[in-house]
Amino acid sequence: MKSTVLTTTSSFSSNEFDESLNVIHNPYGRRLSESEVKELIEIHQPIGMIAGIEPLTRDVLESADNLKVISRCGIGLDSVDLEAANELGISVLNTPEAPKEAVAELTLGMILSVLRHIPTLNQNIRNGNWKGPKGLLLKGKTIGIIGCGRIGSRLAELLKPFKCALIGYDPAIKAHDLIHMTNLDDLIESADILTLHIPLTTDTKNILSGIKIKQLKRDAIIINAARGGLVDEKTLYEELKNGHLYGAALDCFAEEPYSGPLKELNNVILTPHMGSSTIKTRTIMENNAVENLMSELSRLGLN
Repeated sequence: MKSTVLTTTSSFSSNEFDESLNVIHNPYGRRLSESEVKELIEIHQPIGMIAGIEPLTRDVLESADNLKVISRCGIGLDSVDLEAANELGISVLNTPEAPKEAVAELTLGMILSVLRHIPTLNQNIRNGNWKGPKGLLLKGKTIGIIGCGRIGSRLAELLKPFKCALIGYDPAIKAHDLIHMTNLDDLIESADILTLHIPLTTDTKNILSGIKIKQLKRDAIIINAARGGLVDEKTLYEELKNGHLYGAALDCFAEEPYSGPLKELNNVILTPHMGSSTIKTRTIMENNAVENLMSELSRLGLN
């Protein structure tokens, strides 16, 4: 009898699995709720999972009697209860290299779109209005990068031709070839544009709190293509609405799908958690996730 592998990402196209495995895909074609992923696990009892950002809580993992490997298709592991996985002897892997280019490029696109009001100008023409607001130059701006690992570093490379001043904060990185490292408070007070590229953990949750947002320069811009939960969305809305902030662009939210008041504002760009969603990147991520899964199952003598 074939062992079962469950893919719980909203979609999954890679067929690089070993023929000895029975592969069951997410039947809903969207992000799973906690109860839905738990039900699928209880029904199929997989030895391995290709996971997305669905909540793999302690309750979910404790229902997985046969589960030995979770291979995350992406970087962040905040959706997995790592303490519970460790206690239950479940290996947890991710694909940190694959999304780097796509997320950095989206971030640059968001910065330029906010500065130049690209979505507003596009909509104006569609509404029969040829005119629109003047924008700002990226050249010469001070960019504050919170999280200077793979994605933050790649973004710094992309920004270099724009002659920006690059400052960064990362508790794990003290020096950087392209970014002047500083503390969080100095970064917040100095940045014209602040962009986040850190995982969501107990230490980073709400790192851009209401107090921190209010400390930003007038006409500052916030970009978040990392994780929802890093930014106080309520205060962000208030500071965008009252004109303290020039604009913002968010690809991720504390609750997804997002349905909050930021949708009312024309100085904020919202995208549906698409940072890594290019055709090439998705293919690389999926293949890497399968490779990680197969390698770990082999190491454990399960394949």
